[in-house]
Order: sequence, then C-alpha cells, then structure tokens
Amino acid sequence: MNALPMSGDELRAWLGLTHARGLTPAALRTLLAAFGMPQALRAQSFETLATVAGEAAARAVLAPPPPTFDDDVGRVCAWLGEPGNALVSLADPAYPQGLLAMPDPPPLLYVKGHLALLHAAGVAIVGSRSATPQGLEDAARFARALSAAGLAIVSGLALGIDAAAHRATLDADGGTIAVIGTGIDIVYPARHRELAHALAAHGALVSEWPLGTPARPAHFPQRNRLIAGLVRGVLVVEAALRSGSLITARIANEMGRDVFAVPGSIHAPLSRGCHRLIKEGAKLTEAPEDILEELGLAPSAASPAVAREPSSALTPGSRAGSVARALLAALGHAPATLEMLVRRTDMASAAVQAALLELELAGRVDALPGGRFVRAIRRAR
Repeated sequence: MNALPMSGDELRAWLGLTHARGLTPAALRTLLAAFGMPQALRAQSFETLATVAGEAAARAVLAPPPPTFDDDVGRVCAWLGEPGNALVSLADPAYPQGLLAMPDPPPLLYVKGHLALLHAAGVAIVGSRSATPQGLEDAARFARALSAAGLAIVSGLALGIDAAAHRATLDADGGTIAVIGTGIDIVYPARHRELAHALAAHGALVSEWPLGTPARPAHFPQRNRLIAGLVRGVLVVEAALRSGSLITARIANEMGRDVFAVPGSIHAPLSRGCHRLIKEGAKLTEAPEDILEELGLAPSAASPAVAREPSSALTPGSRAGSVARALLAALGHAPATLEMLVRRTDMASAAVQAALLELELAGRVDALPGGRFVRAIRRAR
C-alpha cells in the first residue's frame, strides 16, 4: 500500500493547515467535510469559515504562513524523497481506518517504514519507563506470542515496556509500529536510535508532528490517542497510579477498544495502575492466550520454541551450587511459576523442579498456591 502522491499546491495547502496555530484537528476535519480539499479553505470568507467551525478556526486558516514556511515545505519534500518515507493525508485511502473513527484524527501522518502495517490488526503493549525485570520479560513474552498470532504490536518507543515490546517483536520477525511524540526525523530518547532504525527497516514509525518538532511533555498524552486508535486492544504490563499508560487505556476504553492489564504484587508500586484498571473493568490478563481468546484469534502454532538444555543440566555434585545460584537469580524478588523459571534459565523443566525442591528443603525458596515460587524471607533471629 502506497500513499497517494501530492501536487506541490496540495502539499503546501496541507502543510499550511497543519502549521496554522490554533487550528485543532477536530475543527479542521469539520472544515474539510464542509468545503472539500484544503486548497478550498483559504478561498472562503472569514464569516463563512467562522459559521462552520468558529472564529478561532477561521482566523487560523486565513492567517499568513510563518516566515519559515517555504523552508519547511522544502524539508518535507526532501524527506519524502528518501526511501520508505510517506506523508498520508486525511483524504488518502491509505489513511488508517482506525484513526478515522476518532473525533480528532491528525490531518497528516508522517510514516517511515511499512505503511501497510497501519492497516493490520494490532494490539498495543504499554507500561512503565522504569519497568522491573519481570515487567520487561512479560512485555517481551506477550509481544512474541501476539505477533506470532498475526497481530501488529504497537507502542511508543519509550524506555522500559515500550522498548521491550518493540525489540521482542523485531526479534521474532513480527510487525511492530512505534507512534512517537516528536517529529519523525527526531529519535527520542536518543539512546533508541538503533531501535528506531530497525523499526524503520522492518516495522514502521508514525508521527503527527511536523519535521523537527522536539519532545515536549504535552505531546505524549496526545500521542497516546493514536496508539489507542490504531489497535483492537491495549495491554498494560506495569504502570504506576499516575502513568501515561493509564491515559492510553482510558482513551482506548472510550473508543470501544479492549483493555487488558497484567496483575502483580499488591506491594509493588508498578502494579497499582494495573490493579486500578482491573477494578475499573479491564480484563485481568495472565497469558497471551487471554488476549487472543478475547479477540477471537487462535494462538499460532508457529510461536518460537524455547530452547531447553537436557535434563542433565542439574546433577548432584559440583554443579549443584552454581545451578541453585542461577535459579535464585532467575527467581528475582517476585513470585514466578515453573514455566517462567524454565524460560529464564533455559534449563529443562525436570532440572528446574529438582533445583526448586533442593532450595525449598534448604529454606531458600517457598512454594506458594497456584504453582508459584518465591524467595524465602530471611527473618531476623
């Protein structure tokens, strides 16, 4: 799927409207519905425009362009000349249908990478920037399984959960989309430059902001509505009570999307946001199959298998101590199931079970209901 080519006048008209200060996407959509293509708007009188969309919108449409406008148009033309770059307008059939259902879809989308991914069925995986090791592992596990089932994984290129979901999807040769809160030519955070390049090559980057727009706090809640609009459901892996991920979940719920949340310890600050979502009606989610079932999809038989060592990985003798230390390190400080520990250590299930039994007898591990294990709390004597 390709974006429709724009004439020079059409490109200038679209860019002029997106640069117009005080013209909201909702007001612009109203004006376009009334008058057609953007070139027609500046031919209208102030009174005509104000009657349709209000005086503020009329002033914004008729205001002269900024002094740098010609330079801005030149930069966009140069950017469009690079392979894999596309500018998609509201009038383009390539514009994602999911965003058209929003009251305020961006008039232009800057897309770098595979535009067709924006039309695939997708699930957003979002969460804390300061994620725990457990949260990062969960994000990666869900991303691998959901992408293997044919879903595009959408997130925001942020630190923590977002990056883990993107990387795991790319590693599994799945499709992933990053919706960013800066101009498409800026990578934020800067440490994700390599990840952004991989997304452009094998997935897609999407922005509604003009080229050169830096990161600003107000852009990220606005970016979150696009994440929610592009997907069938939103999974929150870890989130504090005051988290942008909860904004994404709220917007998704308002759009009629499914909201999923991974529960955690009642003592963990990054579980409180998920627990609040569950109390408010989000679906408690323990495994990718919970999401696939809700969306009416079958798990993929092609899901990547986890490599296992032979059962002799843990044998009595000199290796027992090192295996026990490795298992304790994999256990971390939150309850984990046998399956999780097998995946983390790449050891056979029987070997992990034997090591858990030895650690339990030694008072280093406690078994919990539901087949979970946790480090034993060492009490002061």
